[in-house]
Amino acid sequence: MQRTRSRRGALRVLAGAAATALLVSGCSLLDGGEDGADGRSGASDSGASSDGGSASGGSGDANTALAELGTSHAQDLPSDPAEDSAYADFYGQDAVWEGCGQDVLDEAAVQGLQCATVKVPKVWDDPSAGDVEISLVRLPATGEAKGSLLTNPGGPGGSGVDFLAQSADYLFSQKVRENYDLISFDPRGVSRSEGIECLDDSQTDEYRADTYDGGTPEGLQKSLDWMQKISDACEKDSGDLLPYLDTYSAARDMDVLRSAVGDDSLNYLGFSYGTYLGATYADLYPDRVGRFVLDGVMDPSLTGDQIVEGQAKGFQQATEQFAKFCVARDDCPLTGSTPEEATKELTALLDSISDDPISTKDPDRPLTGALATAGVQMVMYSDEYWSLGVQALSDASDGDGSTLLALADLSAGRQDDGSYKGNDLYAINAVNCLDHPGVASLDWQKQESARLLKEYPAAGMTDYSQAMCDTWPVKPLREPAEVHAKGSDQIVVIGTTRDPATPYAWAKSLDSQLDNSTLITFDGDGHTAYGRSGGCVEDAVDAYLVDGTSPEKGLTC
Repeated sequence: MQRTRSRRGALRVLAGAAATALLVSGCSLLDGGEDGADGRSGASDSGASSDGGSASGGSGDANTALAELGTSHAQDLPSDPAEDSAYADFYGQDAVWEGCGQDVLDEAAVQGLQCATVKVPKVWDDPSAGDVEISLVRLPATGEAKGSLLTNPGGPGGSGVDFLAQSADYLFSQKVRENYDLISFDPRGVSRSEGIECLDDSQTDEYRADTYDGGTPEGLQKSLDWMQKISDACEKDSGDLLPYLDTYSAARDMDVLRSAVGDDSLNYLGFSYGTYLGATYADLYPDRVGRFVLDGVMDPSLTGDQIVEGQAKGFQQATEQFAKFCVARDDCPLTGSTPEEATKELTALLDSISDDPISTKDPDRPLTGALATAGVQMVMYSDEYWSLGVQALSDASDGDGSTLLALADLSAGRQDDGSYKGNDLYAINAVNCLDHPGVASLDWQKQESARLLKEYPAAGMTDYSQAMCDTWPVKPLREPAEVHAKGSDQIVVIGTTRDPATPYAWAKSLDSQLDNSTLITFDGDGHTAYGRSGGCVEDAVDAYLVDGTSPEKGLTC
């Protein structure tokens, strides 16, 4: 999803809650700045409209027609590819597992990883038009495997290979590890799977640090200029692949992966954008849905503008929750006596950094407003980061922006040597601009942006999602629509009540759309729940994955 910069700078929210690296990506609409969600307008419980308007007309009388759609190459096919001889070369593959390369082993926090590659059709409605090589990683079951459990960390653009290498040892219980071969992959166009190339590292540094007022004509133009520069660079280096990076194509790829690892049905655990990918797969192949868990839900019925509003509301709430935590501590630099006052102070601090960047331990990289905002947004993805966030704000108040800069770099995958791990900063644009059309009228977008800034000032988000994607070389391919997966086995949906990037209402909406699902509610702060709930969500999910035990109806943790 995408977002433009606000008066507080770049707000592309990090799509993940991680211990030492990006763990779970959320969706964030492009904003011309920090990676974020993750990622990335609000949703009613039904998912039919936003809770405040958005593309259903919340800003007044402007034309609210969505952008014109292009043609999807993977949505509707005349036959089941798994049964069609034209796809036999793809479905006839067996994943050949070998030792992983050093680039994977350098990320690994666990022993025994194996790697493989599998080819998928580049153009799904023309299997003769070449292929894309998908990189996979596997951690074999410690016991007798009952099958594979495919995972996706989100983004879009998150590397599943890195995710599994980094997180398998502490995210999954011994019971799950005993019963499943854990598998993940880099989706097409991401990192090792023919990852698209756009700006170089120095240009990416400039892009992330640039700060401007997205609520002004000048700021909007700068956002558009950056998006045009990114679009041109992506098209120059990866233009042949850009039209085929939509989620329909990635979901069909997962069916080839299912076949290649020898499973009749797909067992799946998807986080954030990974829920959108999983729900799409379930709708395309409901009869192949195995044990399916979707945590931190994207609502497929929403437009790009509705997604932005939902995230604006979510980050407003998350910022207020963090401010409440901060003012209760002796070391909090915010002096307001109420969370509301403290939230305004935080906004003022970020505004001051936008006006006058502060020094860091790197003399060549001062903390700009865009980078400071990205660091603060990183904190909102997990309440486990809140104490570090208080320290970062305290340091910044004393004129040292190093901790906030480190958080911002973590969110974007910037390494100590100045290089960027993966390509999620740009893959997120490539996927979202195909998946999420927004309102075509620029006048409407301007009205909506002003409304969001007024209604959710702490989030500081503006909504120019379609204006940004108008510069993209490919038109959006997917019409917002409900997903039903009619006839599937039970799908477990998980929502966190104060999730900033994928609001709880989206989980309720998807649960109501799906033909056969159950909802687990985590009453908590931060993005996603599995691995963060303290045991309740994990126990219910593990019992479902391993034993097929349905979670208690209406379970709240």
